Amino acid sequence: MTEQFDSKKTLEIIERLKLARIGEYGKWKTIIKKIESGQQLDEIERSYFSNFTRIYKEGKVKVRSKIYHMKLSENDKKPSCKECGEESLFYCNVNDAYFCSSHVVGHDENEA
Repeated sequence: MTEQFDSKKTLEIIERLKLARIGEYGKWKTIIKKIESGQQLDEIERSYFSNFTRIYKEGKVKVRSKIYHMKLSENDKKPSCKECGEESLFYCNVNDAYFCSSHVVGHDENEA
């Protein structure tokens, strides 16, 4: 895996992942230090990054996770459900929307 990548774009993505608490903070910190100092990432670090995201040549980013719905913790902000307006319990990363437990299943046939 010796493909070239845009270090500035990669750093932006990693910062967003860190803020969203996706992945391990310590690993992101190590990867950021290497990128900023111009060092090559080793295979494990590239693999760790690519497990969360994929950067396409045109610069678009797509999450590779098959987990479409994340259950919100009790500490998460719970906006209203997209369908009914009740308090949401799940976040859908396909639609970038929040859903209650009644509407989370089957709201989008593209997710299957």
